[in-house]
Amino acid sequence: MKLTILGGGGFRVPLVFKALARDTSPQRVTELRLHDTDPVRLRVIDVVLAQLAPTLPHPPEVVATTDLPRALEGTDFIFSAIRVAGTHGRALDESLCLARGVIGQETVGAGGIFYALRGIPVVLDLVEQINRHAPNAKVINFTNPAGVMTEVMQRHLGEQVVGICDSPVGLARRILTTLQDAGLVPRDLPSLFSADGRIHVGYSGLNHLGWLTSLEVDGVDVLPRLLGRPDLIEGFEEGRLFGADLVQALGAVPNEYLHYYYFSRDDLAADRDAEAPRGAFLEAQQNRFYARAQHTVDVAELWEATRLEREETYMATNREVSGRFDRDESDLETGGYDEVALAIMHAIANDVPAELILNVANDGALPDLPDEAVVEIPCRVDGSGIHRLSAPALPDHARGLVVNAKYVEQRTIAAVVNRSRTDALLALSHHPLVDSVHVAEQLLDDFTDSFDGMEYLKDDHA
Repeated sequence: MKLTILGGGGFRVPLVFKALARDTSPQRVTELRLHDTDPVRLRVIDVVLAQLAPTLPHPPEVVATTDLPRALEGTDFIFSAIRVAGTHGRALDESLCLARGVIGQETVGAGGIFYALRGIPVVLDLVEQINRHAPNAKVINFTNPAGVMTEVMQRHLGEQVVGICDSPVGLARRILTTLQDAGLVPRDLPSLFSADGRIHVGYSGLNHLGWLTSLEVDGVDVLPRLLGRPDLIEGFEEGRLFGADLVQALGAVPNEYLHYYYFSRDDLAADRDAEAPRGAFLEAQQNRFYARAQHTVDVAELWEATRLEREETYMATNREVSGRFDRDESDLETGGYDEVALAIMHAIANDVPAELILNVANDGALPDLPDEAVVEIPCRVDGSGIHRLSAPALPDHARGLVVNAKYVEQRTIAAVVNRSRTDALLALSHHPLVDSVHVAEQLLDDFTDSFDGMEYLKDDHA
């Protein structure tokens, strides 16, 4: 099979390559096409893969190109992981938000809205190219904000597109491991992706805005065994982030990104006090890596050291707010979005069923949301495609937040499609992390002044 990665010069591409190279299934990826608009980054990642290949059992052939039609023609799967304006754009989004006194994280709040406004036009162009050069390819979207971008793509490509995120599977894995270590569930369990019926993860919401409400093992919901033990709750990352009292009160375990909602004031203060906010840190780190890589012999070793630093510092300011704890060693390894992407391709190509938490059209799964709205819920994947499983009802405390967040997402999409400043302001001013309409207006003006191509948002053309 052929797989095309859009954003092929991205730092995390080697994780996908390593996962593909360990795949032994009959229908596996034998040709990996990397496409990027930045030839320097593309060249560096190509070298990393070439150096990793001899250490791996079945490395696919790699084709690196800046020619999009060549990358798409005849491919079977497309993995979209682009970052419009790069890490500099992310850092700038964050700094604009922090200067106005609001959280600037790249997928949450104003930062996420900015990222989407900048990225949607590029994704719409990609949709046209996919329709022209790879109309039958399955598209796996990881481009952030993943829920928004998946919804944009689905409006034109339908169920040919599915969105993925590594947060839900990471959360489920950490809870399951905690219960296993405490002797509360069996050790001999299959992969979380297995569809053999032994494990079912009850999870629902939107991308970066979901809750794990049940975890069935051999037909029994074992989540209450965790909720009854404060010591176990605070034994894994999300439990330490939110604290046992809040998790027990909610009766569910929130996705890590909900920290920005439950601890907004604290996270904002920590980000403003940080020596380098996350966006600025990653911009500096990535610039160092790609610059040094051009003059380094062992580029793969440099990549691994940089990757480890990146994982160790993930959500560092949130962890500072919740007690300055270090990440567990197991959370520094791969097993995230790369494995989710491989699981989807493997299940479809080999007709080996898998159960995954995916971003798909709602189609009635969450009755509070429109059918076309993209939601994050359990799905079964097999040779015939992707099928929604019964999604757990949203907890009462979650419904208002989810409905509001989807309104914000859909107004953000409308702002680009309709070239409408009004829609952009509605999105910004209705987000709970933006606390004033005046601030929303200031933020939008700052954004349009900082990025090319956004001039239409200065005046309303709707």
